Amino acid sequence: MKHSEVKNKIIETASFLFYKNGYNSTGINEIISKSGIAKATLYNHFKSKEDICLAYLKFKNTTFLKDIEAFCNSKEKEEPQILAIFDFLQLFFKDKDFNGCWCIKTVSEIPSDNEIIRNEIQAQKNSFILLISKLVTNNLKKNKIEEINSISRQIYLLYESAVGESHLHQADWPIKEAKKMCAKIIR
Repeated sequence: MKHSEVKNKIIETASFLFYKNGYNSTGINEIISKSGIAKATLYNHFKSKEDICLAYLKFKNTTFLKDIEAFCNSKEKEEPQILAIFDFLQLFFKDKDFNGCWCIKTVSEIPSDNEIIRNEIQAQKNSFILLISKLVTNNLKKNKIEEINSISRQIYLLYESAVGESHLHQADWPIKEAKKMCAKIIR
């Protein structure tokens, strides 16, 4: 197997385990075992569990941003493209492996002084806000940057709370209610 294929296999395996079981509950030996690799192979690609965690976060975020943007852009222009972020979340919630937000799960497990992982998660959340801003800019007749930024952050907060609460309650009503609130904000 090529070097990049082995690395991707490690990242995909760790991503599945971290998201399902949590960062602290997943050990290096479990990642090695499930990846079907030797310990030396893992350490050839990653110096530490923290490095694997960063790769996991980047993998999840890249996939998420690409998928949600494509999903939203496939919808009718204006309000439907913005509200589609909640439709995307609804599909994510219905997935058998839905386990809430990988970022929030991870940040809740790391020490508060772990700035490397915290900074990565903050950067990812900011990139999601930028994606929402792009949707707002392209679909609403708002031209003041302050208004676009405020609306985008409000939508972001609705989305994030819907992720957490739908996971907590194991029900999709938080997603539906957040979508209704978002509709009011963008009208």
